[in-house]
Amino acid sequence: MPLNLPRSDVKSLLTPQAPNPSFIDQVNILIVDDEPKNLTVLESILDDPGYRLVRANSGQEALLALMAEEFAVLVLDVRMPGMTGFELAQLIKERKKTSRVPIIFLTAYYNEDQHILEGYGSGAVDYLHKPVNTAVLRSKVAVFAELFSKGRALELANRTLMTEVGERRKAEERLHELNETLDRRVTERTNTVELREAELRDANRRKDEFLATLAHELRNPLAPVRNAVQLLRVKGLDTPELQWSTDVIDRQIQAMSRLIDDLMDVSRINQGKIELRRDWVTTEDVLRDAVESSRPLIDECGHELLLTLPEQRLSLHADRTRLTQAFMNLLNNAAKYMDRGGRIEVIARDAGNEVVVTVKDKGIGIPGDRLQNVFEMFSQVETTLTRSRGGLGIGLSLTQRLVEMHGGTVQARSEGTGLGSEFEVRLPLTSETSTDMSPPSQAPGAERFIPSQELRILIADDNQDACATLASLLELMGYCVRQAHDGQAAVDVAADFDPQVVLLDIGMPKLNGYEACRHIRDQAGGAARTIVACTGWGQADDRRRSEEAGFDQHLVKPVDPAVLFELLAAAAAGTKPSA
Repeated sequence: MPLNLPRSDVKSLLTPQAPNPSFIDQVNILIVDDEPKNLTVLESILDDPGYRLVRANSGQEALLALMAEEFAVLVLDVRMPGMTGFELAQLIKERKKTSRVPIIFLTAYYNEDQHILEGYGSGAVDYLHKPVNTAVLRSKVAVFAELFSKGRALELANRTLMTEVGERRKAEERLHELNETLDRRVTERTNTVELREAELRDANRRKDEFLATLAHELRNPLAPVRNAVQLLRVKGLDTPELQWSTDVIDRQIQAMSRLIDDLMDVSRINQGKIELRRDWVTTEDVLRDAVESSRPLIDECGHELLLTLPEQRLSLHADRTRLTQAFMNLLNNAAKYMDRGGRIEVIARDAGNEVVVTVKDKGIGIPGDRLQNVFEMFSQVETTLTRSRGGLGIGLSLTQRLVEMHGGTVQARSEGTGLGSEFEVRLPLTSETSTDMSPPSQAPGAERFIPSQELRILIADDNQDACATLASLLELMGYCVRQAHDGQAAVDVAADFDPQVVLLDIGMPKLNGYEACRHIRDQAGGAARTIVACTGWGQADDRRRSEEAGFDQHLVKPVDPAVLFELLAAAAAGTKPSA
């Protein structure tokens, strides 16, 4: 209901009072006119449950009201005795407390040159002629009321937040900054959105570059360590202690490599840069691959693994490597989060149009309040400094995304802490029969690759430990090896040595690996050489650049010795690998 405030009531506003609950969500609107009937008309026009209308019959009363309360907008008659609307507007704009109050002038006079320009000069935001168009007035007042409500809500939220941390003074400064930022966003929204998108793209690019560089720097030191371990094995291990030591080192290298690969895979999936290489594969093949990959960790923890497969081989149209990676993460998770000597059950069953694979463990379990977050990036059940399970908390997130890329789902269940966990993966089946599917060929071990003929091999790497250890390993295998520690030296040695196989690092001084590869290809007999990139750079763009530079294959450090020996055997047989 409109509120009629005579002079005495306006003055009483200066005395602090408890807020009226009915006005808490209302905004104050001050209407000023020396004619009471005009005020009554304005009240009828602006009557709204969200407004609290305050009347003032003169400029003096309006000033008193403005000193006592905040107003969303001031609707002001121009011609009034004692103090005109222009004079009142000038006073309002000169005072800091009231300078931001929007003013809508009302007048019955149409002298635009004299009145309209004078009104805008006094600080008006709009100018309406009497008789007032009621719809236009309501609309303009509604805009300022909404802006005021949002500003008041923002101010209250910030004040409350800052009060909780005891920084009221900072809150006021921050509120002022936020208000200024809000004003800029209202007028520059389109430009701001475009700028923000550009900043996000740039930040995402820099994040990708950082992750790629981090992966490269982490992989490089692993290469000479893996080479040294393989060198010890080829020479022969005299004692069980030495055998155990090399096994420990190799397992840790593999674990570190998996962490790096998982981190890069999550980044690539987020950007949509991973493409599945689908082929016909059986559920049994995928699960046996995953079990074989996880077996060292499971055995190290002393766990028992039970694998139950359906009688019929179930066909999937899937990327075997990626799907194996997803199940391997589940198995590794089960092994890590269970006390020694536990049991892991893997059960696959035919569920009509889909295969359901369940991985169960008797480990630490998942609290009920953590189940919904278990697939989030970097989420870990144990978050204390005493946790001993290791990992970055990305394996389950990666598993979920890989399964979803195959059109499937993964769900986590647990009865609570200490009661184990269960992960259920559902994948769509195909109608393809699996009778012609043969098991994958296994990469032979180092002992299988005894050179049938001598190969000349050039190794170029600015990491001298990586270069020396790999050279020692290949010499021990019977190959003729030369070394170079920068790109230009690699080109020079290749011209003199005429290698049949060239193993090039990418990030080298003087000439990088791409440039060195082009120069070596241009040499006499260069087209027949097998040139392989051995590098810590493993992004899709890095592989593309290797192919464009003329590399036959791109291997990521630390290189699996079995893969390298197989490549060398192919080169000795006169067969080139595919990139």
